[in-house]
Amino acid sequence: MTDTRRRVKVYTLNEDRQWDDRGTGHVSSGYVERLKGMSLLVRAESDGSLLLESKINPNTAYQKQQDTLIVWSEAENYDLALSFQEKAGCDEIWEKICQVQGKDPSVDITQDLVDESEEERFDDMSSPGLELPSCELSRLEEIAELVASSLPSPLRREKLALALENEGYIKKLLELFHVCEDLENIEGLHHLYEIIKGIFLLNRTALFEVMFSEECIMDVIGCLEYDPALSQPRKHREFLTKTAKFKEVIPISDPELKQKIHQTYRVQYIQDMVLPTPSVFEENMLSTLHSFIFFNKVEIVGMLQEDEKFLTDLFAQLTDEATDEEKRQELVNFLKEFCAFSQTLQPQNRDAFFKTLSNMGILPALEVILGMDDTQVRSAATDIFSYLVEYNPSMVREFVMQEAQQNDDDILLINLIIEHMICDTDPELGGAVQLMGLLRTLVDPENMLATANKTEKTEFLGFFYKHCMHVLTAPLLANTTEDKPSKDDFQTAQLLALVLELLTFCVEHHTYHIKNYIINKDILRRVLVLMASKHAFLALCALRFKRKIIGLKDEFYNRYIMKKKKKKKKKKKKKKKKKKKKKKKKKKKKKKKK
Repeated sequence: MTDTRRRVKVYTLNEDRQWDDRGTGHVSSGYVERLKGMSLLVRAESDGSLLLESKINPNTAYQKQQDTLIVWSEAENYDLALSFQEKAGCDEIWEKICQVQGKDPSVDITQDLVDESEEERFDDMSSPGLELPSCELSRLEEIAELVASSLPSPLRREKLALALENEGYIKKLLELFHVCEDLENIEGLHHLYEIIKGIFLLNRTALFEVMFSEECIMDVIGCLEYDPALSQPRKHREFLTKTAKFKEVIPISDPELKQKIHQTYRVQYIQDMVLPTPSVFEENMLSTLHSFIFFNKVEIVGMLQEDEKFLTDLFAQLTDEATDEEKRQELVNFLKEFCAFSQTLQPQNRDAFFKTLSNMGILPALEVILGMDDTQVRSAATDIFSYLVEYNPSMVREFVMQEAQQNDDDILLINLIIEHMICDTDPELGGAVQLMGLLRTLVDPENMLATANKTEKTEFLGFFYKHCMHVLTAPLLANTTEDKPSKDDFQTAQLLALVLELLTFCVEHHTYHIKNYIINKDILRRVLVLMASKHAFLALCALRFKRKIIGLKDEFYNRYIMKKKKKKKKKKKKKKKKKKKKKKKKKKKKKKKK
């Protein structure tokens, strides 16, 4: 049995202050000779490779967050996090870190966050704690000044955070907020804005857990409405309670999950809309807020994924013909957001997530939705399809090949995608460009699997050229029956350029299948007709297609091109002979008349 207590996800913070997944493994601590000290080691559960080897530095500040997270900075711009499956495992490793650093495991942070002058450090260390003014209306200005003066110093920030935690101070401040609003005390409300904004910049999980609780979060948002820089307060609470409506497209039975969704939405709203844009110096002070949102999203996806009844009901209603259009649109939008949330999962969990959706019948459901007239629903379905293709193209290919055994070509999912690309009504063909990118991913041999028994490349390309290629090339063949394009408007030219781009990709990567198709359908001759287009970009696409074929120096292509040249010469000779005969006949007629 695997020890689930030690099971962790490893995350690193990237340049955009977003957490990147580095993999899942099992953590241990031990002495590493190379690093000359006790270290944290994480070995991948898939292959046992080393995901993390980090020395427990006596001076590094390790933070314990939300009972199952340990976060620290390895270098100036390199933050790491271990997310534990179980609280017991987190506590165990936390004790090891505290043991190495000689700290009490009851603390949430092992070091004061450094970098101030020796003088400041001495002054701060000489006073054991920070005494907060009593939480009264008359002392709000004093409290605001204390918070503002503590922010530049890491040691003072730490002491302020501890004082706020220990005295239940935030709830007392929020009681004063109600008093100030009732009395219309604008000056007091402005001070509260500065205080609450400063508490956010303390970057402390324990404080966030109080502020974002069901009891406090709306009052916190209320405090942040009274920015002294604005002539009128914002109306964030009004928006959240009256305008932003929480819709349960499928009833959620788990109250904890429901509360977590409400909390995440509101905290995301605070980050995006309520808090002022942080300065360069304040950006790092909000890293814990970013982490709070990120790990909440991971938790929400996990909880929804485990609720089989919820997912079963969701897909049943999606594909039920009796579901009305408005309801279906809500269901599709929810599924799209669900897939977007899944991007926060690490690869193994994301794989399990998409497997769950596949088992629930997401691809047949998308096929039904893509066949509908509602453009908004179709657009959302396309976005969901793109998540599936980008993450696991093999799963999509397997579905469409199985589908071909039971259905006609016209109603195959992949042909629906091609038809939507061809029939895109957007003048700029934004949707068609997105769909062409998805098709390109599906036909790319680089991401196709090969096993001892079968090759996905051989099977899928055989299927694609037999069942789908004629749909893709239909607009090209329809438009090149004469010596010039029969339709040469901008939108048609754009569409044909997209088709040519995909065909050029096929020439480069598919060799055998595309070669047979080009020779049998005389595609090159048709493409060269587009050289006569008035749109230079389309003529250049045709030229690139031709150059790609010639550049391969393939014997079959060369024979095909030479045959076409000979046929052209014969046609020209026939035309010349006909013209000469006509001229001779005309001369004879003239002589007879004379």
